[in-house]
Amino acid sequence: MSRHRQRNATLEPVAEGPELERLRASIDDVDREILEKLNERARLVEAVGRHKQSEANPVYAAARERDIVESLRAANRGPFPDAGLPHVFREIISATRALERVVRVAFLGPEGSFAHLAARRQFGGMAELVPVPSIPDVYAAVERGRTDLGVVPVENTTEGVVTQSLDRCVESEATICAEILMRISQCLMSRSGRLEDVRRVASHPQGLAQCREWLSRQLPAVEQVETQSTARAAQWAAQEGDVAAITSEIAAEIFGLEIIERAIEDRRDNTTRFLVIGERPPAPSGEDLTSVVFTLRKAEAGALHRLLDPFSRHGVNLASIQSRPLKGRPWEYLFFVDLEGHVAEPRVQAALAEAATRVNSYKVLGSFPRASLKAEEGLAG
Repeated sequence: MSRHRQRNATLEPVAEGPELERLRASIDDVDREILEKLNERARLVEAVGRHKQSEANPVYAAARERDIVESLRAANRGPFPDAGLPHVFREIISATRALERVVRVAFLGPEGSFAHLAARRQFGGMAELVPVPSIPDVYAAVERGRTDLGVVPVENTTEGVVTQSLDRCVESEATICAEILMRISQCLMSRSGRLEDVRRVASHPQGLAQCREWLSRQLPAVEQVETQSTARAAQWAAQEGDVAAITSEIAAEIFGLEIIERAIEDRRDNTTRFLVIGERPPAPSGEDLTSVVFTLRKAEAGALHRLLDPFSRHGVNLASIQSRPLKGRPWEYLFFVDLEGHVAEPRVQAALAEAATRVNSYKVLGSFPRASLKAEEGLAG
């Protein structure tokens, strides 16, 4: 009998002491102070919005939003974790930006794709994110004014460039106005969640390539099928019981799938770079990249060396060089160059002007603020 009373006693609620109540009351007071400061920030943003409207400035300013997070990280004395700052302030920025105007952003859909995650991390929950079926459709949405901005994958640390994005970038009148760096962790998922049920594995070509070694070990005889996006693969897996998709973990929730295995990518530093495209170029931020595409004269010895020499002499560092075949011109190539600096800077202008005399043609694809890898690592945490 006494044991029974003792067992029931453990189910009785524990009384909270006065010290815990006092601490919680103090937290409530701080929360109200935070709310008041948020409203104060919102009123200031409304004033900024009116100023932008009078001068026809864009609502979205990638450099400003990057620098806000970086300055707060530098000023943080703890114990609030640095890794939490990007999450919190991206949503604060998103909510107050919406007071100016809700930003519409096209991305390579459907929902649950890595482009969707990149757009959501960059623009927060208050932006209107619009899924479209292909990379050319992202560009078309921006060019025709259906959305303010677009997000497309352009490069992965494991598999290199996304050629469709590079090709479309050359043809488009849209400009690159920001970049996003996002750690990519691939999951294998299906309706049953059982590896033995898998007869086909579907994903975007980059997703399949990023998991090549894992697939060869675990599913060597299974057919691999390419889809337009990782989320399209998840949609298919939700419809067909023998299909497994390689995609983001959030796709399992969206499409009602069971995860077979997490983190199947071959490299743990697997990162994808996305471009944000828009109609108007951003102003210099002090830490920018400029993307340029050049065409060289065919079969001219040393042409690439002569192209690159002006950048060295004018002190302009090159961040990357990629080549692509020139459509309809066999054995001729486009050279995509990312250089450090903004096209408005005199040294960049001088280097480009000299380089222009040594090529057939060139086009500036955009000058934009460089992404903060620290901020992106915080968002990936």
